[in-house]
Amino acid sequence: MRFMMLMIPHGYESAEPGTMPDAGAVAAMMRYNEELQKAGVLLALDGLHPPSMGARVSFEGGKPRVTDGPFAEAKEVLGGYWMIQVKSREEAIEWAKRCPASGNEVIEVRQVQEFADFPPDVQDAAAGFEQMQQAAKK
Repeated sequence: MRFMMLMIPHGYESAEPGTMPDAGAVAAMMRYNEELQKAGVLLALDGLHPPSMGARVSFEGGKPRVTDGPFAEAKEVLGGYWMIQVKSREEAIEWAKRCPASGNEVIEVRQVQEFADFPPDVQDAAAGFEQMQQAAKK
């Protein structure tokens, strides 16, 4: 089972462009990332620049509209993520609990929807994309 662990650092929604974590926090996080890798559960990970450097594309009325960050209505934003592959939701939560996060950070654990999770009609509608994904993995 694949899970995303989403880092939500409170206050990051108003961080200035170029804001970076301190070296001590990065060193602790790198040790944690190494644990994930050594355990063979880490598939991918990345940190994200603050929303002040991002953009949102909305589709009200079916037309794309771009809004540059920061976003006034943002209450929680992502600071980064890990994609892990584990045997259960409980195992994913255990990994999240081991993260050296600070008191102002939350990790949301979400299972990735696999193709087999969808009902047959949805699988049929997505069949072409699934075949394309499988071919890309080879």
